[in-house]
Amino acid sequence: MKTFIKYVLGLVLVALFIFLNFTVKMDLPIRFLNPMILSLVLCLYRIFIGPSPADRAVATDILGLLIVGICGILSVFKNAAFFIDISIAWALQSFIGNLALAKYLEGKKFDE
Repeated sequence: MKTFIKYVLGLVLVALFIFLNFTVKMDLPIRFLNPMILSLVLCLYRIFIGPSPADRAVATDILGLLIVGICGILSVFKNAAFFIDISIAWALQSFIGNLALAKYLEGKKFDE
């Protein structure tokens, strides 16, 4: 019963978010960034409250992808090329971090 209430509350919050995103007058880039920011908050929740290290690893991987996507959207709408540089650097750093975390979770040393 407790999980059902959590799911219903989450569904109501997501529906409210979608309703507000399409009814409130705001700029187009903000409308694209709002779902990504919501996903970012949910990923941060999973990183801090995740029940297992594997859940946290997946959440950090998704967090890196979201940051790259946000930088890509900002690059298109702001017409600034340095956001692409930031997203490439973040993607490389996220990939290396995920490899290191996967090796750590397997119990191997970094030089193996």
